[in-house]
Amino acid sequence: MVKYIEHELAKKRGRNVDAAGEVENELKRAEDELYKIPENLRVKRKQKSFHRKRDLWQQTKSSISIILSLFTVSDVYSRLSGERLLSADCSLVRSMVQQFSTSILTPGPDEDAFPSDLLSKKTLATSERTIGLCQDLLIPVTNFHNEDKGFMVLHGDVFYLPIRKDIIHRVVRWQLAKRQQGTRSTKTISEVSGTGRKPWDQKGTGRARHGSLRGPQFRGGATMHGPKPRSHAFKVNKKVRRLWLKIALSARAAEGKLLVFEDLEVPTHKTRNIVNYYNQMENTKKLLLVDGGPIDEKLKLSTQNLHYVNILPAIGLNVYSILLHDTLVISRAAVTRIVERMRTAINR
Repeated sequence: MVKYIEHELAKKRGRNVDAAGEVENELKRAEDELYKIPENLRVKRKQKSFHRKRDLWQQTKSSISIILSLFTVSDVYSRLSGERLLSADCSLVRSMVQQFSTSILTPGPDEDAFPSDLLSKKTLATSERTIGLCQDLLIPVTNFHNEDKGFMVLHGDVFYLPIRKDIIHRVVRWQLAKRQQGTRSTKTISEVSGTGRKPWDQKGTGRARHGSLRGPQFRGGATMHGPKPRSHAFKVNKKVRRLWLKIALSARAAEGKLLVFEDLEVPTHKTRNIVNYYNQMENTKKLLLVDGGPIDEKLKLSTQNLHYVNILPAIGLNVYSILLHDTLVISRAAVTRIVERMRTAINR
C-alpha cells in the first residue's frame, strides 16, 4: 500500500518511476560486480549437520503450521474418522509425520478409524549375535535319558559375557594361591638345638670370632631366611570374583559345552547309569555335574568310582572346577541358584 501511494505521488510530480528504478538497479548491480569476490578466492564453509537439520526442521515446522492452521485438532480427528482430507494436504501431512514423528499416535476406541500410514513405523534394528552382548540364551532342557523337557532362558548378564583370558588366568592364580597350605617351616638360630657356649676365646687363637655353634655357617645350625608358615592368598574384590564365574560360564556356553538338565536324578545307584550317558557324549573327557540343592545319594554312589565325573552343589561352583572339566551339566534349580548368587547385593 505504501509503495502504491509513493507511485501515485511520483506520477503527480511528473517523475518517471520506472526509469528511476532501472537506474537504481543498475547502480546496485555495478556495485555488486565491483566488490564481488572471485570464485577461486572464496572460502567454502561446510554447514554443520546440526544446523542443516535445524534449518530443515524450521522449514518443515512452518509448513506444518500453515497446513494445520486450516484445521483444528478436533477437525483433524473427525476427518480422519469420517471424512477425508484434501489429497495434497493429506499427503504432505503424512510425509511430515512419518519423517519427524518421535512418538506413536494413539487412536481412539475404534482402531480401524485411524489410518495405518499415519502411524510412525518404528522397528528395532537387532544386529547379528556376537559373543559378549549380554543377550539371553535359549537352551533346550533334557535329562540322562535324552528326553525333551522343553527350553530354559539363560540370563545374558550371567551366561553371555565377553571372554577375558587375562581375567581367567588371574582367577586360577588366586584359587591356587588361596588353597596352598603354606605350612613349610624351618628353625631359626633360637629354635635349633645345640649348646649356647662360646666355642673359643674371642682373641688369641687366630681364628674368626664366634659366639655360638648354632649359627647358619655351622653344620647342623640354623637356616638363614628360611620359610615360615604363612598364607599365600592375595586380596581380590568381590565384584571381580563374580565376574570370573560369569566369564567361565559364558565360555562354556559359547563352546556349546553347557547342558541344562531338568534334574540330576538317576533311577538306581549303579555306576552304569552314568557310564552309559557318558559314552553317548562326544569330545568329552571330564564331566562336572552341578545340582541346586543337596546332592542325591544315588547320584553320589553312582559317580564315586568314576575319576572323570565329579559333582558339586551350586554354592560350591568355582572357576577352577569349570576349567578342569570340559563339559558342564547344570540342573534347572542350579541355574536359578547361580543367577540369584550373582545378583545378590555385595556386603561391603
